[in-house]
Amino acid sequence: MVMKKSIVLCAALFTALIFIPPEVPAAAPEWQFDRDHSRTYFIIDHIFSRVIGFFDDYSGKFYFDPDNLGESSIALEIKTDSINTNILKRDNHLRSDEFFDVKKYPRITFRSTRIYREEGNRFIVEGDFTIKDVTKRITVPLTYFGVRDNPLKEGQVVAGFEARFTIDRLEYHVGSGKYYQMGVTGKDVDLLITLEMLRDK
Repeated sequence: MVMKKSIVLCAALFTALIFIPPEVPAAAPEWQFDRDHSRTYFIIDHIFSRVIGFFDDYSGKFYFDPDNLGESSIALEIKTDSINTNILKRDNHLRSDEFFDVKKYPRITFRSTRIYREEGNRFIVEGDFTIKDVTKRITVPLTYFGVRDNPLKEGQVVAGFEARFTIDRLEYHVGSGKYYQMGVTGKDVDLLITLEMLRDK
């Protein structure tokens, strides 16, 4: 009788274990871009000076938790026709098929595939970066400045991020290399992405 009760108890426990739902990892919080304080800048050599520009129009999805990187992800989309170097003639030239060819290739995109901590507040974001007809797997260093209450809006928090990296524009078919060979413009472009991200508490 005792053995029969033990068998029944073991069977009940086994059945309960089978039907316990697996623990689902918590999703990383979604952050919204503070569009007035977030921007993608680029810097390129021009003979003896440096030209600084940015893109006005962008969108994306940003999920980040430094303690839950497995559920964190970043996706960005930049409208190429929103390029702005503060000189309309130059901007129109950059929009032409000689450079970005914005009618055929209206977007620059980045999709993260992995985010991991390098050290302290420094992280590495691996992902697919696409300009025109070229997609490359790149690694982007990301600095996380932390999170604090938004002093301008009660019930909201703000987080800060910065990414700096360099690409060879010719590898992405942005220009034929003619102006580089002439010594007019460089081929290496420094990118600075500075972000203030917002979410409700």
